[in-house]
Amino acid sequence: MEENEQYNPMEETEELPIEQREQPMPGTPSQPGYAQPPRAHAIGNVVYVSKKGVMAYVLAVVTQFNAGANEVTIKARGKVISRAVDTAEIVRNKFLHDVTIKTIKTSTEDMVSAGGSPTKVSTIEIVMVRAPGAEQKSLRL
Repeated sequence: MEENEQYNPMEETEELPIEQREQPMPGTPSQPGYAQPPRAHAIGNVVYVSKKGVMAYVLAVVTQFNAGANEVTIKARGKVISRAVDTAEIVRNKFLHDVTIKTIKTSTEDMVSAGGSPTKVSTIEIVMVRAPGAEQKSLRL
């Protein structure tokens, strides 16, 4: 290389096919694989409680009611049953005073553990309803 010449790595390499080129990493909002922040898992008017913090599930329930739902079900099983109960109580006592607990259903599910042995897991279903004719106040979070 001569003294006045600058090194250009593109001159040494040949163009790679599209499949072999370096792709931008997902993680930017414009990318399809952008990772959204964790949210509570809600399908229809059912909120499934698992390992996230209680306030994530409270937000999910309040959002369902503010979207016009008259009834929301909170479901949990195993060790997170207490988190589901906490969620229902926080929604009822701190956020939406016109919401009441309609029913609480407990049951046991037969499961197979990771080791292959049968086991039983407790479950809970808490159905919350907005009082009929109550003034629907929208809560801004």
